[in-house]
Amino acid sequence: MQREVADYQLVGCFLTASIINFPAMKSTLANLWHLVCGVQIRDLGEKRYLFKFFHYMDMERVLKGLPWTFNNHLLILCKLKRGEDPLKIPLVFVPFWVQIHDVPVGLFSENLAIQLGNFIGVFLEYDASNLGKENRNYMRIRVQIGVRKPLRRKKQVMSCGICSYVKFKYERLSLFYFFCGRLGHNDSYCEARMMMGADIIEMGWDLSLRAPSRRALAMNSIWLREEGESKSEGSWMGNRTVGQGWGFERE
Repeated sequence: MQREVADYQLVGCFLTASIINFPAMKSTLANLWHLVCGVQIRDLGEKRYLFKFFHYMDMERVLKGLPWTFNNHLLILCKLKRGEDPLKIPLVFVPFWVQIHDVPVGLFSENLAIQLGNFIGVFLEYDASNLGKENRNYMRIRVQIGVRKPLRRKKQVMSCGICSYVKFKYERLSLFYFFCGRLGHNDSYCEARMMMGADIIEMGWDLSLRAPSRRALAMNSIWLREEGESKSEGSWMGNRTVGQGWGFERE
């Protein structure tokens, strides 16, 4: 049975305590998504919004493209089923593409990707096509992350009896606080930070969790010589092979 337009609805909210400019948000997202059949966006109150689509492919395209942001505020979306109250649906999960760096040679596998994905959040997908592409020596997985928990930074793995750490980098990572590692706020709205008082506390998180733009990486060229590089052919090409071949930047 063909689904009706009424089925193509998402409920969403932005992970922020700030006020969202509704007209600007509607226009920005509509222009960003540029859907074939368009979208209607309605303010439901209580900082929630209803997104009505007119074709299932438009809706799936938006879901597949998550995470989305407006003014660096993370948009949380969930499918709305018939009869559900959009004001009562928990909006606490967002999918992210996560890069896993410093994986020991020989440990690249989908099984490890699944284990690490479930450590970060809930494993969704393994990007096997990433391996060997532009000499990227990291695994790439899609993970559903709970916004109420701190972002995972690293995980200890064992290889040939030697313990080492793999590090996580999140693609299209939006606002998060360096003290508690949680998405969507800064020190002005951090309950954990407020409980510690005015004492200066070491931050446990930093911008190393934010993956560099994949588009920016692709713009690098093995034929581009940076200032100060040796002009001898062997040294120059050797540097490219070891460290920065085919647009990959060593982390």
